[in-house]
Amino acid sequence: MVSMLMRARKGLMRLGLAAAAAAGLAACEPLATGGPRIDTSRAVPVALLVPAGSGAASDDFLARSLENAARLAVADLGGNRIDLRIYPTAGQPAQAAAAATRAVNEGARIILGPVFAQEANAVGLAVAPRGINVLSFSNNADIAGGNVFVLGPTFSNTADRLAQFAVRQGKTRFLAVHDRTPAGEIGLAAIRDGVTGAGGQLVSVAGYEFSQNGIVNAVPSIAAAARSGTVDALFLTADSAGALPLVTQLLRDNGVDPAVQQFIGLTRWDIPAATVELPGVQGGWFALPDPALYGQFQSRYSAAYGETPPPIAGLAYDGIAAIGALVRQGRGDALTAAALTQGAGFVGTGGIFRLRGDGTNERGLAVAQIRDRQVVVIDPAPRSFGGFGS
Repeated sequence: MVSMLMRARKGLMRLGLAAAAAAGLAACEPLATGGPRIDTSRAVPVALLVPAGSGAASDDFLARSLENAARLAVADLGGNRIDLRIYPTAGQPAQAAAAATRAVNEGARIILGPVFAQEANAVGLAVAPRGINVLSFSNNADIAGGNVFVLGPTFSNTADRLAQFAVRQGKTRFLAVHDRTPAGEIGLAAIRDGVTGAGGQLVSVAGYEFSQNGIVNAVPSIAAAARSGTVDALFLTADSAGALPLVTQLLRDNGVDPAVQQFIGLTRWDIPAATVELPGVQGGWFALPDPALYGQFQSRYSAAYGETPPPIAGLAYDGIAAIGALVRQGRGDALTAAALTQGAGFVGTGGIFRLRGDGTNERGLAVAQIRDRQVVVIDPAPRSFGGFGS
């Protein structure tokens, strides 16, 4: 458990540095841009920025997966509608900005990627004066806005979906349990907003230091708050690579009964798949993309490339699908902010999604429960935005 938390801390340090850098650049927010007009009778040049070249095998795998998924989407569109061009960034902001500038100089009309928040912010700044929009794979809402959109699933979207479902099930009084980390604080803010928006009440908030001792020391008081009789549900920010296994097990050991106080997870509790075997998460709720649609994408990707795609690969497919859907309509304004934020949205690898004017996104998510070490969908993902969020 100690080694697991140490590995997770390294990832959080990287996230924290990216978030800090994005905050430091807030004064240089990319300028709002309408976007360029295009000739839809010709293939539209799209630049895909991937983290290849960093020297890390994980970044190379990620880059390959993103490119594969984008090419699969281009093939599905047919008719040579997209001229996909690949640019490595090494996962570095300066190199990403240079790659984006080069891509626009070479004719790119929209940027797809990059992955990391610092990169996306730098790219947005670099190409805003050229009137180019950026569809980043980041899920950090702090960098969204102006000409930068985030395609990644946001905590706010997930918290809204889960809080609304929970309130409909009669779970109206929430205890938020969060890591004292940059990601945990962002997650807590999303939970606050989601619960309030759903008409619920955030009865209490409990945090813990992100360490084994910190969790062990904090859980008894968290459990006491959960058992106080004023709480219907515990909304947790922890993820499976970090504190989730220890927190959920210790809560149970300290007398918290998930059958009385529902466990709700802000993160995916089915990744990696072994997470569903954990005793502590049994009965818990979490949100995920439409399993049927995402399963189809996984199968097609695996058949084409001989390996299973990481979840982020679906974002590259989604970006191409959105661009292609607008281009296919013959719209000269297909790459403008007005077109990209159309209310009807698009259909991607995990179901419906749409981009918002503030640069964030909404995704139609399913709600699932872990039962007997299996993932069971208890509220299907919506198939249109007509009733989404209601």
